[in-house]
Amino acid sequence: MARILLLHSMYGLRPAVHQAADRLREAGHDVHAPDLYDGRVVDSAEAGIEIKEEIGRDELLKRAVAAAAPLTGGDGLVYAGFSLGGALAQNLALADGAARGLLLMHGTSDIADDASTGVPVQLHVADPDTYEPVDWVNAWYLRMRKAGADIEVFRYRGAGHLFTDPDLPDYDAEAAERAWTIALDFLAEL
Repeated sequence: MARILLLHSMYGLRPAVHQAADRLREAGHDVHAPDLYDGRVVDSAEAGIEIKEEIGRDELLKRAVAAAAPLTGGDGLVYAGFSLGGALAQNLALADGAARGLLLMHGTSDIADDASTGVPVQLHVADPDTYEPVDWVNAWYLRMRKAGADIEVFRYRGAGHLFTDPDLPDYDAEAAERAWTIALDFLAEL
């Protein structure tokens, strides 16, 4: 069993995030899915970007840190997230020397040149993906390896960016099920 901090995308704490948390709980994990948007949930990328920019990246990171703080310690925390939440989770995991794992669904973040980590990382990303272009993901992979991460990347040809959210146009049932099967195996091995 892992303790998991699951961070939502720029769409907010949508039903798909609750469903993902429930799926992880059914697999025996202790899952915490904080609301970084103070209850706001949207149905379009444009509205999500607007909220994200209104709150600001630094404030979102502060909120994520505050949500993680009471969960750290013990056997280490697994950081996970969807798109924007993945980027935030990555930042938290790389700053936490006791991080147990990092599960990224649809999103990554830049990496400092001096980053160092031994955390196991799994990324699930659409191919192609307008938010995570192939060149970016390839460069990200190399930088994460240079930082010492044990990393796996899974690409889903033809799927939309947030292909695990059944309430969005990007949804791809086959890709989502495959991603969750692989992710649950990853978490079980931590």
